[in-house]
Amino acid sequence: MIALKKKQNLWLAFFLVVLASNYTLYNTGLGSSILPVETNGVVIGSLIDFTLVMPVLIMLYKGKFSVKQAILLAATGCVAARFIIPIEHLKPFEAVTWAGFAIEGTIVLLEISLVVTLVRFMPKILADVKASTLPDLFSFSKAVEKHAPKYPIIQMLCTDFLVLYYAFASWKRQERRGLTLHKNSSYIAFQIMLIHGIAIETIGIHWWLHEKSIVLSILLLILNVYSVIFFIADMQAIRLNPVHVTSDKMYLSLGLMKRAEIHFDNIEEIVEDKEQLEGKLSKDTIDFVARDFGEAYPQFILKMKDPVEVTFMLGLKKRYHKVAIKADQAQEFKKVLLLGMEDNKS
Repeated sequence: MIALKKKQNLWLAFFLVVLASNYTLYNTGLGSSILPVETNGVVIGSLIDFTLVMPVLIMLYKGKFSVKQAILLAATGCVAARFIIPIEHLKPFEAVTWAGFAIEGTIVLLEISLVVTLVRFMPKILADVKASTLPDLFSFSKAVEKHAPKYPIIQMLCTDFLVLYYAFASWKRQERRGLTLHKNSSYIAFQIMLIHGIAIETIGIHWWLHEKSIVLSILLLILNVYSVIFFIADMQAIRLNPVHVTSDKMYLSLGLMKRAEIHFDNIEEIVEDKEQLEGKLSKDTIDFVARDFGEAYPQFILKMKDPVEVTFMLGLKKRYHKVAIKADQAQEFKKVLLLGMEDNKS
């Protein structure tokens, strides 16, 4: 795993070197002194870098390859070339960069159509959420998967909807009764500390950066405001969504960060060995352990017969063979697990 990470970082380093060398060539005094009088050959080489070499390096870094991604990255490279290579050098190849803009524009229009589709189905989605007995974090995502197309832009928008809902529209809701994962930790205090830190950093740095770069100061301000809204929403989400148990499964969530459905008949073993619990968790283990100012260890590790799917922010999903859990009511939680496993024996 470490060797794989090093190789990924190597591809990223190559990408940054290619990008930096092209920027230096056209936008610094050193580059100007190197450029020949006839620059067409050099520009062709740079366009190959932007549309072929750098997209390949990005895909190698991410470890994911697809025709769609290659086209999107190549189009992005054409757009980037338009901004990095001066127009006097790029003029004979303007058609290439305009093709990049055309592809990007088509993709943007497609994503706008997906957003319109999501909005059109929103009444049905909300009706399903209201009719469901599941926590909103789960019922909303299930309703979206049922009614809306499965695209990354849809998943991102749904995450933003949940953030806005929990940050601004959930304050009149009462907490559900149930097992919790955060009350015996400093999770809420940790989030409040982060919010205070962001607010102080915004006040202290924004005005200084405003004098240096207006664009950067505005971007930083937007990012900080969204971060504060997200942390407020995350606190509300973890407070209003305790562990939900049905006859055949358990719904676990840790705020907006991650959630999973644990089928009782998929649990092979409940590990309570102290050495394993307090040791370093393996790569195939997902933890539902609330952050704390001190060391926080799980009380149980569930070994699954088949990998369990965990959903993270932006709808990203990954499968794990083990689930580490720290509950506020440890004994009650264990009883629920044992009873669910007993009732769902095949």
